Amino acid sequence: MEHDWQVYADNAIAWARQRLGSTAYATRCLAFVEDAYERPNHLEIFGGDFARESAELYAAQNNSGTPPAGAFVFYDNNGELLGRRQNWGHVGLSIGDGHTIHAWDRVRIDHYLEIQSLVTPSGWDSPRLIGWAPIHRIFQGCQPKDWAAVGDAAEAAQRMQAARFGEGAGPT
Repeated sequence: MEHDWQVYADNAIAWARQRLGSTAYATRCLAFVEDAYERPNHLEIFGGDFARESAELYAAQNNSGTPPAGAFVFYDNNGELLGRRQNWGHVGLSIGDGHTIHAWDRVRIDHYLEIQSLVTPSGWDSPRLIGWAPIHRIFQGCQPKDWAAVGDAAEAAQRMQAARFGEGAGPT
């Protein structure tokens, strides 16, 4: 499968920007960035079940400095969820010039370093930057997919989250 990384990144960033201010992805940051790439590009990518797991799979710790547009930007983020405290992580999509669009309390844009200073929910530690994963790494093993049959992206992400982690809960 041939890939035009710049087109994929441009499509993902445009899709994500259309959701600025939405609360539909609160606690579903990984679903948000995956949907940003998958939905407009008609592909399915395969990461982990939560952001920290994906950071490990994509070896985000190997990339430092300002992330390029289209990269997934990963953070350690410890908190209490589903009766256990662990590092669930946090992830956003770099839109270039040091800025990242991500699902926190709402879909928002912050400088990738300032995400570490965001107000956290009760029981959660501040996010700490791990590093970033380049587009070509995120797309390893991707497959074509017709997302029309799945329905609304945010609702589908919520259903998948409930199936993986239980109704009404899920990692950031």
